[in-house]
Amino acid sequence: MSHVHEAHVHDGHRHEHPPAPAENHSGRPHPEFVVLDIGEDVGALIVHTDREMHGLEVEISPAGDDGRRSHKDVLERTINGRPAFTAVFDGLKAGIYTLWTDGDARARGVVIAGGEIAELDWSLRD
Repeated sequence: MSHVHEAHVHDGHRHEHPPAPAENHSGRPHPEFVVLDIGEDVGALIVHTDREMHGLEVEISPAGDDGRRSHKDVLERTINGRPAFTAVFDGLKAGIYTLWTDGDARARGVVIAGGEIAELDWSLRD
């Protein structure tokens, strides 16, 4: 990753400014709607978590192909006016998947059906 420094000349001296910090995408609430790409042989998965998992990267891979992973962050969204912490995977080919956190398989055998939304609840509700 390269960084661009701004520079300007002031009173005959060159001054450089470091780049502005990048926005922490996962650290802010996400009020925008989620649009899911599903249909025929393509489904989606919503993973519900606790606040403690906010910002955590969740990876998904097809069963039997642990090395072919994609990921989503657990983001803060609002459901029925209350904060919800979810990772949303869309555009998943119907099949069986494995979910990963911190490099460890967290759930194997997750079934995704075409045209449907699967949901997993990883929250620690009493």
